[in-house]
Amino acid sequence: MKFTATEISDVFIVDMDRHEDDRGYFARTFCEQEFAEQGISFTPVQSNISHNKQAFTLRGMHYHAPPYEETKLVRCSAGRLFDVAVDLRPHSPSFKKWVAVELSPENGRGLHIPAGCAHGFLTLEDNSDVFYQMGPAFTPGHDRGFRWDDPEIAIKWPADPLVISHKDQLLDNFS
Repeated sequence: MKFTATEISDVFIVDMDRHEDDRGYFARTFCEQEFAEQGISFTPVQSNISHNKQAFTLRGMHYHAPPYEETKLVRCSAGRLFDVAVDLRPHSPSFKKWVAVELSPENGRGLHIPAGCAHGFLTLEDNSDVFYQMGPAFTPGHDRGFRWDDPEIAIKWPADPLVISHKDQLLDNFS
């Protein structure tokens, strides 16, 4: 795997190292040892999938309150998505900054999002599937969020959402 640092500390783009032949390819999508060699402590304890029927479906911006923060490795197994992480760690030099990457099966990219960061995405195609590896396990009652269009965070989405949950529509701005 190839790890590319982003502007946000501990947020990495994780590219697969594909071993190709006439059958197709084989690649690791996660290896605890390779993550540790990059200084990333991540032990996924749960995997989730989000199926999104329609292009321009938005989910986010979501995070968990301390001390129940979650670390995620996010990949797209079908379709395409614009995946976003926002640094919510008050003492971080990148506090309130965001990074985004396009994820798809074709590019094989993943986004590692550490505890203390919010996550959200906008699907760019119909029938987009988002695969998450997460740790620690989800703890009900500690989920939080803020508006996808919060002017203070100012994420530059490639399009406005056509589908967004009622719950996400009611979120307040981060501040």
